[in-house]
Amino acid sequence: MTTVDRREVLPVRYGDHEIGAYVVGPQRTTFVPTVDATRIATAALAAATISTVAVAVAIAVRRRPAIGTVTMGPGGWVSVKGAGLPPLRDGTTRPWWARLLRAHRLVVQRGASAPSARGHKSPRMRDHRL
Repeated sequence: MTTVDRREVLPVRYGDHEIGAYVVGPQRTTFVPTVDATRIATAALAAATISTVAVAVAIAVRRRPAIGTVTMGPGGWVSVKGAGLPPLRDGTTRPWWARLLRAHRLVVQRGASAPSARGHKSPRMRDHRL
């Protein structure tokens, strides 16, 4: 006498969506989930749309470079044509580290009577005694 392997399929629904099926056999019962292709396609389309919008916004918000195109001029000189001067900063806004260190902007004094950075007129006049 031969036994016929008979299986029964019972669909499982959650609301309007079919989420899987129970396959009932003589030896065991297993649950086989279904793949919802519509949800996967919708999620992929939403991700692509969000990525496209993010790239478009990033391109639209991108600032122009501060200088123009940098090219090599004659003789190896660097040419920056069409570059404007950078905006001058007023002396009131200083970085936090400059305020902490009590640092001030270096001002170059031009002319023959300008003293050196240490206040000496020449290196020979320094006093090397301790």
